[in-house]
Amino acid sequence: MALKIRLARGGAKKRPFYRIVVAESSSPRDGRFIEKVGTYNPLLPHGHADRTVLDHDRIKYWLSVGAQPTDRVELFLGNAGIVEKKDRAPDPKKSAPKKRAQERQKAEQEALAALKKAEETAAEVAPAPAPVEEAAINEPEVPASVPEEAPVSVEKETPAIPDETPVAVEKEAPAIPEEAPVVEEATPTPGEEKASPAE
Repeated sequence: MALKIRLARGGAKKRPFYRIVVAESSSPRDGRFIEKVGTYNPLLPHGHADRTVLDHDRIKYWLSVGAQPTDRVELFLGNAGIVEKKDRAPDPKKSAPKKRAQERQKAEQEALAALKKAEETAAEVAPAPAPVEEAAINEPEVPASVPEEAPVSVEKETPAIPDETPVAVEKEAPAIPEEAPVVEEATPTPGEEKASPAE
């Protein structure tokens, strides 16, 4: 019969509470157990006295009889100093890239390292630039063909403001051309005849 020191879940939904029990390995997780040897309340903050409660004497007895603690219980026992604390393997990171993506990243890093190394060797082989004379740096070059001109200062003159107040000027309406009088000729009415001037 293989004995385990393990957690048995209790508590309500989304409010877990665990008992640390000694049970047969074939028993269900929350089923029959031999002895309760402690409690674990994950809702309490780290460092709280009631977060992990252990019965040291009974746990030492069951360990001497051959009971094997699970990984989580072994961590509790290591923190309490009952057993030697083991180095935990790091938890796997699910966000880490997959195998092919890791191979691509490795190839890119190798290519960048090779490129950087090539640039460094090219910089070592290239000759150093010639030293520039200080006089050439301090004095700006002036072309000989351009004559020097005196600087022209441009000042804007502000218009003088008269002392008198401005007088409103009336605008004249545009001249309308006079129309010539229209002369209408008399039209004879039927029955009337034109009188001839000779008669």
